[in-house]
Formats: sequence, structure tokens, C-alpha cells
Amino acid sequence: MKKYSDLEFLKLNKGQRLLYKLTSFFCSIPQWIAGLFASLWNLIKTFCMKVGNEVADICSTFVHGDWKTKISFVIMGFGNLARGQILRGLLFLLFEVVFVGYMVLTGAYWLSMLPSLGKTGPTETYDVIYDAYVMTYNDNSFKILLYGVLTIFFIIAFVYTWRVNVKQNKIAEKILASGKKLKSGKDDLRSMVDDKFHATLLALPLTGILVFTVLPIVFMILVAFTNYDGTHDGYYNNLFTWVGLDNFNTMLSWTSGTGSNTQSYAATFGEVLSWTLMWAFFATFTNYFLGMFVAMAINKKGIRLKKLWRTVLVLTIAIPQFISLLYVSKMFAKNGIINGFLMSMGWIEQALPFWEDPTWARISVILINIWIGIPYLMLITTGILMNIPQDLYESARIDGANAWQQYSKITLPYMLFVTGPYLLTSFTGNMNNFNVIYLLTGGAPTNPAASSAAGTVGYTDLLITWLFKITTGAESQYYLASVVGILVFVVVALISLVVYNVLPSIKNEEDFQ
Repeated sequence: MKKYSDLEFLKLNKGQRLLYKLTSFFCSIPQWIAGLFASLWNLIKTFCMKVGNEVADICSTFVHGDWKTKISFVIMGFGNLARGQILRGLLFLLFEVVFVGYMVLTGAYWLSMLPSLGKTGPTETYDVIYDAYVMTYNDNSFKILLYGVLTIFFIIAFVYTWRVNVKQNKIAEKILASGKKLKSGKDDLRSMVDDKFHATLLALPLTGILVFTVLPIVFMILVAFTNYDGTHDGYYNNLFTWVGLDNFNTMLSWTSGTGSNTQSYAATFGEVLSWTLMWAFFATFTNYFLGMFVAMAINKKGIRLKKLWRTVLVLTIAIPQFISLLYVSKMFAKNGIINGFLMSMGWIEQALPFWEDPTWARISVILINIWIGIPYLMLITTGILMNIPQDLYESARIDGANAWQQYSKITLPYMLFVTGPYLLTSFTGNMNNFNVIYLLTGGAPTNPAASSAAGTVGYTDLLITWLFKITTGAESQYYLASVVGILVFVVVALISLVVYNVLPSIKNEEDFQ
């Protein structure tokens, strides 16, 4: 591919510039992928080197440390207590006592059961007193997986704390060897609310993120490697077990085991994914540009009752979507108000298939989403439009620029620069927009070729609504939902990384400063 200099690029016409940019983008994809693998390899090498350095430092600390440090390798906090740092020593010791107690009482059991996810499922035994068979519930696969993962997290936290304990002893020895005094408990408390106050504030949120975000994500990923579903709920029906990569093979398989007229899981996933991306694109950019145009129209000089128009639009989002979307869904039904009005006026002879025909249904949900999304974008862009320097427009008018040139050269670049990250998050949010699709169509109309693949897949189903269908009903295929969730994460992450790196807000951060 020929590379143009800046001067040569400026000499190209608009079509040639667009073609050059597109060609450059696609040609850079292999280089970007190679760079990504190189970065991963460097990250792995850096991690291995860091681990090696840590191990070497631990061995060196044990060999050259005094007896207090050596005992601290077994009894955490002993060195701090022996050197007069009572608060640090007690905290280290308390953490070790809690960890050992937890591992002895329950932690070791959860870890030992984690490879099998339970050995004895529900059993039916005869009760002589009641003269009937009674169900006895034994192991709980769900609890084993959950607490097993939690135990692994606890072990990682203990190893990290133990390493901090060893490092504290090494630092304390150096400070005493230099003739300086160690920090007391009062000094530590004062430091927590002074120079290390940021760490004190972040401790609780960080713990919350680990427990309520990272742990559930890891749990969800692990579920994808099990057969956890309605018939294998892990306690009341049957235990669920590890199945390895079987679920991924099923989802990515192009062969169907339920008949020649039924799509495979991979085909169904590809079809739903393609519609999800199409929906996210139109739902994002139609709202974005139309919301911007509405804001520009209201802000234009000479427009009266500006507050009234803004209030009318805001009323659209003031009503809960659960009510408005269900009502709109009934309006566009075969026997709804819209079809009834059109037929009574003689404009149509039979009801329009808004929710029965795939093309009609997809177009309808996109158009109705515009009605919902424009007010949000109008409010967002109104504030941004007011901050664009009017001198730019005056200079453009003096130079003879028409309205379109002013918009394309001033308004749109400024808006894209400021709202670029919002566009990315809006695109991601629309990929997971459950409310609009589920409340309007419920995924209908049903795709008969894909209905038996997993759940009852419809032509307007997004990945998020498909996930909902997979996890509800008699089968409740949680394992399959986890696989889909992982694949969705990969798709969204790749799109976000690529788009984020080409956003003007990121590449040209100082242009508007």
C-alpha cells in the first residue's frame, strides 16, 4: 500500500481520502494484532521476571535476616511485635489466625471438593416412622463452586499479605541498622489519615469490587465449564460437574443434532450477533444525530418557547419505560390503535405486520427507540452546543461557509471530540439494551429455524434477551448462558479497544485545549 505524505494527502479529493483511510485501517489490523500478541508476550515475560525477583528477594531476606525475621516467615507479625510495632504485628497475626482457622474449619473442605463439585447428590431413603421415602440432600455443587472460588481468593490475599509481612521485616532491619527509629502505632494511624489517606479511602471500595464484581465474573466464567442447568441445579435435582470445553464446542459447532432444518448453535449465535451489532449501530447513531439536530433547531436564534419544547421532549423519558413501551407495543399490534386507524381511514386493506414480519419488526423497534433516545441526546448536546465558541461560526460566515460547511467543519468535529467516549459507551449499552426489545416484541417474531437451538430465538432477539430466554424455563441452561456471556464480552472488548484507540478524544487530546 502506498503511503502519502501530509501534503500529498491534502491534494487528494474526499473520495480518495476516505478510501485511503479505510485501506490504512484494514491494513493496520494485522499489525495491530501482532502488536497485541507482542504486548501480551512482553507482559508475560515481565510477570515471570517479577515473580523471579520476588522469590529471590524472599530467599535473600530469609538467609540474611535476623532471628526475628526468620520466625516471621512462620508466625506473621512476630518481627513487628518484637521490634515494638504492636499495631502492625497484631494485624498481621490476626489475619494469619483468621486464615488458618478458616482453612481448618471450612476452607480445606471447599478446596478438596472443588475438583469434583460434590460426590453425593440427593438420595431417597425410606423413613420407618413415616412409612414413606424421604429425600435427603447432601452436597451442594453451587456452594462448593462459590466457596471454592472464594477460598482461592482468600489464599491469594494471604500470600500477598505474607509477602508484605516479609518485606516489612526487611525494611525494619534496614531502618534500625541506619540508626533511625521505627514508626509506632500512633504514627501508622496518623499516616492512614494523612499521607496514605487515599489508600484508606480506596480500601473499602476495592474490597467491594473484588467481592461483588470480580468474584461473580470468575464464578460466571467457571460455570461455562460445567453442566449447570435446570436438571443439574447442584442440590435439589442433581449435582453438576465439570465438562471442560464441551459447552464451547457445542456453541461454536456448525453441525446440528436436532434435524436438518434446524440451525446449529454457531449459526444461531452468528445470526443473533449480527442483528445485535446492526441494532446497536442504528440505535446509537440515529439517536445521536437526530438528537443533535433537534438540539440545534431548538437553540437556533428566533425559535420561541424553547423551554416548552425541551419540556415536552423530557416528558418522554420521565414516564417509566415499563409503562410506555408496553403501551406502544399494544398500539402497533395487529388489532392495535395504529392499524385500526389506518384501516378506518381506508389507507390500508389489512393490518400491517409490525411485530409479525421480521423486517417490519426490526425497523419498528429502531424507529421507536429513536422516540425514546432523542430526548437524552438533546439534553446532552444542548450543553455542548452552547459551549462552542461563536467566533468560529462568525469567521466561517465571513469566509463564505454555508450551513452544511459550518456543521461539518465546526459543529460535528467539536461534538465528536467531546462525545466520542459517550458514543462508545452508548454503543455498548445498546448491545445490552434489554428493555426496548423485551418490552416491545419479546424477541418476536420467532425464528423457526433457530428456535430449537437454544431457548426460543426470535428475529429481534439481542444477545441479552437470548441470554434471558436461555436461563429461564424448564431447561435453564446456565452453562450455555455463561458461554454466550463470555463470547459477548470478547466481542464487546475487541470493538471497544479498536474504537477507543481511534477516537479523536484519545488520539488528539490536546486539540481542543
